[in-house]
Amino acid sequence: MEIVPLAQINASQSRQAATLLVAAFAHAPSAWKAVGDAKAEIEGFRDNPERIAFAALIDRRAVGWIGALRHTPQSWELHPLAVDPAYQGRGIGLALVEALEAEARSLGIISIWLGSDDDFGGTTIYGANLYPDVLAKLAAIKPAGRHPCFFYARLGYAVVGVLPDVNGFGKPDILMAKRISAP
Repeated sequence: MEIVPLAQINASQSRQAATLLVAAFAHAPSAWKAVGDAKAEIEGFRDNPERIAFAALIDRRAVGWIGALRHTPQSWELHPLAVDPAYQGRGIGLALVEALEAEARSLGIISIWLGSDDDFGGTTIYGANLYPDVLAKLAAIKPAGRHPCFFYARLGYAVVGVLPDVNGFGKPDILMAKRISAP
């Protein structure tokens, strides 16, 4: 596997990255549904100094990609991370996160944060009324299927909050963050 800056992939690999973005998020109602929308997302990372992205290639085929948005001089938002479903579970997501974190460290970034929507039922807080004691309910979160927040937790990202109902009733956005540079 080779990890390269997204700007270095060719047109065919860019189409592959767009196709896998749609496939990797097929379970999520609020995600990209058309390859054209996914292509626009990828193009939004090219030549934009406020965005950074890497692609994972196997035999010159794009099998995953990760992006980040610069929000402050000290923090990035990880968005998105997509791995072709046929290649999931092979360490590609881990390699992409590690490449992004290494680049962030080299540029003096202190923390990376992300939102991990549960608009499909991957956690026990999906469908729940989180009010009035939102944080207590968040503290009791468990998997109810495959949800990316548990992948990120294994990589050291901590749940730092939740936005209840932002994707509709009972469909929260789980906020996570990780300090990647020593104080």
